[in-house]
Amino acid sequence: MSRSPNFGPRRGGLVPGLVVLHYTAMADCDAALRVLCAPEREVSAHYLIRRDGGVIPLVDEAMRAWHAGAGSWRGLDDVNSRSIGIELDNDGGSPFAAPLMDALEALLPGVMARWSIPPEGVIGHSCMAPGRKIDPGARFDWSRLARRGLAVMPQDKGSLPLDAARFRRDALAYGFPDVEAPLLLQAMRLRFRAGATGPLDGRDCALMAEMAARYGA
Repeated sequence: MSRSPNFGPRRGGLVPGLVVLHYTAMADCDAALRVLCAPEREVSAHYLIRRDGGVIPLVDEAMRAWHAGAGSWRGLDDVNSRSIGIELDNDGGSPFAAPLMDALEALLPGVMARWSIPPEGVIGHSCMAPGRKIDPGARFDWSRLARRGLAVMPQDKGSLPLDAARFRRDALAYGFPDVEAPLLLQAMRLRFRAGATGPLDGRDCALMAEMAARYGA
């Protein structure tokens, strides 16, 4: 039975092919839990992971939780119907607690196995909603998940000549939405090159070309 009332059936017979990771951006887990379970807030997730590593199931995986909102991935919208949403108890600016990350690493393999979700299907909220969302943010350790086969990261082999048109093609082929260039660059860096600043450069182009070649549609 779902703990949160904020859910419904997945539309059109869709089943999860993605996991979308979020941070709560709230002071503590109890505050986030109240929001995720309040009918008037109309927001939820399938799981909430506490900073101490406790995992709180909120919505049955077979149902459509209301976590993703507007956005798309690989040209497909209604991400809520296509995904499992996991909220992480984090204020948005602090490092993610080690017990939380341990719990996430324990939770993900089962979710991915039940729905045949590949590592490249584990994305951030910022990936599918550039400009609207930035979570799980620059402090999230995607490389740690990738080392355990629970996400993907580029091998980071140098740079390519600067080519904005190719960067866009590669980013869209990988899965990012077709948004304005600054938002696309921000989304890519949040996911693959946290902390990078300045205009598009050859390293951005190389990273995105690699990911498009390995995982692009």
